[in-house]
Amino acid sequence: MNIPVENDSLIRHDWTTEEILELLELPLMELLYRAQGVHRHFWGEHKVQLASLLSIKTGACPEDCKYCPQSAHYTKKTGMAKESLMDITPVIEQARVAQKAGATRFCMGAAWSRVRDGEEFDRVLDMVQGVSDLGMEACVTLGMLKPDQAQRLADAGLTSYNHNLDTSPDYYKEIISTRTYDDRLETLENARKAGLSLCTGGIIGMGESWTDRAEMLQVLSNFTPHPESVPINALVPVKGTPLEDVAPVKPLEMVRMMAAARITMPKARVRLSAGRQDMSDEAQVLCFMAGANSIFYGEKLLTTENPDTDADLALIKEAGLMVQEGASG
Repeated sequence: MNIPVENDSLIRHDWTTEEILELLELPLMELLYRAQGVHRHFWGEHKVQLASLLSIKTGACPEDCKYCPQSAHYTKKTGMAKESLMDITPVIEQARVAQKAGATRFCMGAAWSRVRDGEEFDRVLDMVQGVSDLGMEACVTLGMLKPDQAQRLADAGLTSYNHNLDTSPDYYKEIISTRTYDDRLETLENARKAGLSLCTGGIIGMGESWTDRAEMLQVLSNFTPHPESVPINALVPVKGTPLEDVAPVKPLEMVRMMAAARITMPKARVRLSAGRQDMSDEAQVLCFMAGANSIFYGEKLLTTENPDTDADLALIKEAGLMVQEGASG
């Protein structure tokens, strides 16, 4: 498959699963070459955005996502304690600390099935306003979202709404039964209609096939416009969850997913997300070569471990990359 890099005909919304699977199966050097061409055409210099992620309400989620230690379905085995929604002041202080450390995007996650109107949602709106007032991009993941709630978040200054598709439409039912794929798509549509940018991607390493991975990217790449942010996660198996014994994702599988995401969604910020803790520096650099241009930065990703900030900055410097300064909108 010949992929030109000289014009914006690269922006397509009609990718097929077969085309994407063909990309994923290319010899690695060829795949990296093509992804690099697309990345350089649309992004120029290699700048990495640092995004910080904070769990503002942890545990007791009613969903049964098989990968998640926060699910109430697995609490007895995971030992995950339920924590109430944080107060506004410590959240804004955490955002300031993240900003001082170089983060330009601050993401807040609440273990909810859906947003419910009331005091807690009002508190989240104030958190969003506070983060936005710092000059940072503000992102939240709160579960399913109604149109009026999306609009209230937008009015508070929210930049982006995160709601991952997780996997392919066909494999989805093997991972989650308490909400449907269409529920997720509806929430993303509600966020988009409110003028919010979308942060949506998925997880690999949950037992899915390469075809499932291609189908997930096909769904994302057929959004019009493409999601502004596409996080690609490698499963971090957690003891007590149904996926605790799944074999680890091979690093080059993440590299291939990064490259395919970059080629199919050229203007998206492709985020190297969960799973970096178990990746070598060399594997992470290959992900950057493949088109990843953002990492989640800080020692926790909600409830899972993440490389420390000094190690990340040292790696970025050693690779000759640059840290993006200031919010990009």
